[in-house]
Amino acid sequence: MPTIHQLFSQHIEQLQQRVADVLEREELDALIIHSGYPLRTFLDDQHYPFKTNPHFKHWLPLTEHPHCWLVVDGTSKPVLIYHQPSDYWHKTAGDPEGFWVDSFEIKRMANPQDIEPFLPVKRQRCAYIGEHPELAEALDIGERNPESVLNYLHYYRAYKTDYELECIHEANRRAVKAHLSAKELFFAGASEFEINLAYLASLGESEYSLPYSNIIGMNQNAAILHYTALSASKLAEKQHYSMLIDAGAEYRGYAADITRTYAYRKGLFAELVAEMDKLQLALIADLKPGYRYTDLHFKAHRQLAKLLVDFEFVYCSAAAAVEKGITRCFFPHGLGHHLGLQVHDVGGFMQDEDGDVQAAPASDPFLRCTRMIEPRQVLTIEPGLYFIESLLTELAESEHTRLINWARVDEMRRFGGIRIEDNVVVTALACNNLTREQNWQ
Repeated sequence: MPTIHQLFSQHIEQLQQRVADVLEREELDALIIHSGYPLRTFLDDQHYPFKTNPHFKHWLPLTEHPHCWLVVDGTSKPVLIYHQPSDYWHKTAGDPEGFWVDSFEIKRMANPQDIEPFLPVKRQRCAYIGEHPELAEALDIGERNPESVLNYLHYYRAYKTDYELECIHEANRRAVKAHLSAKELFFAGASEFEINLAYLASLGESEYSLPYSNIIGMNQNAAILHYTALSASKLAEKQHYSMLIDAGAEYRGYAADITRTYAYRKGLFAELVAEMDKLQLALIADLKPGYRYTDLHFKAHRQLAKLLVDFEFVYCSAAAAVEKGITRCFFPHGLGHHLGLQVHDVGGFMQDEDGDVQAAPASDPFLRCTRMIEPRQVLTIEPGLYFIESLLTELAESEHTRLINWARVDEMRRFGGIRIEDNVVVTALACNNLTREQNWQ
């Protein structure tokens, strides 16, 4: 089994080749990649939590290091300009160490304003990749986030190296452990806020280290797709109905994105959760190279329609429920997305390295991926079934209201909804489920 040093070395080799190819194509000498710097809040001396440039952390696992730079040309050893200030106000970066240091020529810089002599002398044929093009202009860097370069890099980011797959696998392991802590507290009667604290404690991290804000919704809050309010109020035991938790973890800059839904007691909602779990696993079993992700999304709607018929939510056929748009009232978001350095990783609509895109279909504007499914892509599969008041109101006022068993729907409103999400890596013939490989006991 390869060591982490070997995996990372191979990772850098592949990134170097991508850079060499795009530089030759665009007639550039080098990419100058900036980690970024903290942004100050308006009229204050406080800063927003720092999030590094994903193009920077693609090259090395430094996620909390502002004012750093990379100079890469695809052939020479990449140069890391490592910001290491002397500062008694804040914790500062230590000496560079770890499995990654041998892959870089490291130059230390104490003051961010001193960056110019560390950069190539001839910068007109270089491209700046980062959040602050005005800084690149001041440094006389010729190109700033050129679209053709970004298109190329974003397209190939979908194909994960073995190092990246190992990082995402470990992020899943950590997230699953934290999910189990959250599940235990839900059944113990904790509040959303307390459950979130337990999740963070399991990871041993603050909320700022998460790849996205945790979604922990109990009862009707589960019907709010991106609910992050985290109520501190405890519910009486008889008011405990359900919990939807969509929460991840990050490892060396790579994300896990996992969702589970729990019924507090047995009954119809618990049966729905079990059936949605089966539906999700069946979709994953159908995930293989050669299909377009859009096709799998449409299949999810057909399967959900069958579930709506089987559980007597509708008075029509499954085909009619899809055709008339009824399933989209119960499942209004996309089936999933690419996953990697970002939770909603780039490239989901891209069809080639030139930046040609295929937009989401008009019927499903919130679908985040229309790409062909290919090996080494990491994708989320997250079908849902929700009882969202605003969408149910629209449905009730539509011509299709007579097709809905409103008494059955009303039984479920208090539960909010169901979403079940795993992270999968596409292989040559099928896929591996990185989330279910973990110990959920």
